[in-house]
Amino acid sequence: MVKTYRAHLLVCAGTGCVSNGAFKIAAALEREIAKHGLEDEVQVVTTGCNGFCERGPIMVAQPDGIFYQQLQEEEIPFLVEEHFLKGRPVKKLMYTPPEDETPIPTMSEIEFFKHQLLIALRNRGRIDPEKIDEYIANDGYEALGKALTEMTPDQILEEIKISGLRGRGGAGFPTGRKWELCRSSDGDERYLICNADEGDPGAFMDRSILEADPHAVLEGLTIGAKAIGARQGFVYVREEYPLAVKRILIAIQQAEEYGLLGENILDTGFNFSVKVIQGAGAFVCGEETALMASVEGNVGRPRPRPPYPAQKGLWGKPTNINNVETWANVPQIILRGGHWYSQIGTEKSKGTKVFSLVGKVNNTGLVEVPMGIPLRKIVYDIGGGIPDGKKFKAVQSGGPSGGCIPEALIDLPVDYEKLTEAGAIMGSGGLIVMDEDTCMVDVARYFVAFLEEESCGKCTPCREGLKRMREILTDICEGKGRKGDIDVLNDLSTTIKEASLCGLGSTAPNPVLTTLKYFHKEYEDHILHKHCPAKVCKALIEYRIIPDKCTGCQRCVRECPTGAITGPRAEPHNLDKSKCIKCGACYEICRFDAIAGDAIYVE
Repeated sequence: MVKTYRAHLLVCAGTGCVSNGAFKIAAALEREIAKHGLEDEVQVVTTGCNGFCERGPIMVAQPDGIFYQQLQEEEIPFLVEEHFLKGRPVKKLMYTPPEDETPIPTMSEIEFFKHQLLIALRNRGRIDPEKIDEYIANDGYEALGKALTEMTPDQILEEIKISGLRGRGGAGFPTGRKWELCRSSDGDERYLICNADEGDPGAFMDRSILEADPHAVLEGLTIGAKAIGARQGFVYVREEYPLAVKRILIAIQQAEEYGLLGENILDTGFNFSVKVIQGAGAFVCGEETALMASVEGNVGRPRPRPPYPAQKGLWGKPTNINNVETWANVPQIILRGGHWYSQIGTEKSKGTKVFSLVGKVNNTGLVEVPMGIPLRKIVYDIGGGIPDGKKFKAVQSGGPSGGCIPEALIDLPVDYEKLTEAGAIMGSGGLIVMDEDTCMVDVARYFVAFLEEESCGKCTPCREGLKRMREILTDICEGKGRKGDIDVLNDLSTTIKEASLCGLGSTAPNPVLTTLKYFHKEYEDHILHKHCPAKVCKALIEYRIIPDKCTGCQRCVRECPTGAITGPRAEPHNLDKSKCIKCGACYEICRFDAIAGDAIYVE
């Protein structure tokens, strides 16, 4: 007999909330519930990532859906007594939008959640990811049962093809076609790989799915194995994701104990096992041939293609690689049908996409939206707009190899084709929002430097081209730019894109090309006028003291590393520009806004 409770307290235990003390919150809830004798009425459940990461630690009280956020351990006694003993939800612990004064009680009424459509994330914040029974209670493994007992491999493949599902790892290759190529390749053994090597700055989609719903990934893998004819699968996940690794290992053990992985699955005679391989965190290992080299125990470096992995992959055998989000979609497609899935999204980009929404936006977190949703809706409706009334300037889509989309294209439909037309890419799903205080030249420099560092160095265009590109961008940011730099950057971008061995190199120039295209004047300002409009590039800023505001507190005198600031206490200080190294320490430490950082402008 299943025990019933009048309330379930769903405490987010994804990495973000855990780092803010979620396990302490859960323990405090259990103590207070026991203290008041409510343990037979109220159950605490630690779930995977809820998605609204900026508001963690998060707890949702079901069945009413009351949303509590930014909880502190010391608030728990009051919360339990008021809400669960006296029946009075605590408004001061609820979410209040930045511009409003009235809290929003329920999760379903919050703008961040209202506009989402969950498929890959359907179980986020709903179940304990370390308990297989909770996954099964929410239709888990029903699709696997259908695939193994009612469908042939051809029928599974056909449903995936009808759905229009495309790889969510970045390239967007049709998943059904990819499976078909692997299945039709010669060989007596085939392998499947789940690519969870997520290395984009600000991206955490795959990590969150593994943490919140690992059985969905395993179920998708096993269905794919039946369709392709594989008996062995691998989950390749970076070592920096310890919670994701822990939960996928638990899920594998549980699935094996329940006869859902291993030998003779569901008494159908079908065998399939899964191993977890932990990567060392090399960004290039997100590229499928480098990933396979790493799985084989070799240095993670890309291989020339063809042959493609579907023809000759792991240990020379046909291999199919899809990312975490792709595999998580598969069970729902098989359960509900390919036609159902194909009705969501756009003509060529079907279904939903999971994005990590980060940067200069009020509501950061993990979102899943239908393909084709306007960028404006993500930034302003779901994201809540730009903090502090600042202006939206751009959003970078697709990770470090993605492009920067300007304010003029804020209504762009988000799908594979439209993003590519704009010079960006879908990538794995990172969206970094930037406001008016962002220097686009500095943004390009940052991402090129990141890619240079992460390049495997195997091919000359990527190894040498990114280094030279980074040097030029650094010179521009330091006021050393020259008139021909823009032409050189364009020429380098073309060469790197066309001649690089793998996807890292061929997409690496995107941040430069899109910022040159949409923010050309900003480059000209830096090069011709030694002027950074956003006041980010310190070499192009001139610091000065405003006498009327300076109280003579001497904080800046003590902080200045070169002794450029002098003056007696209680009198306005002086700044010797010949000694100033423009470190910005005085500007950051002044409490009276008496230090001005003026953007230089040379005629």
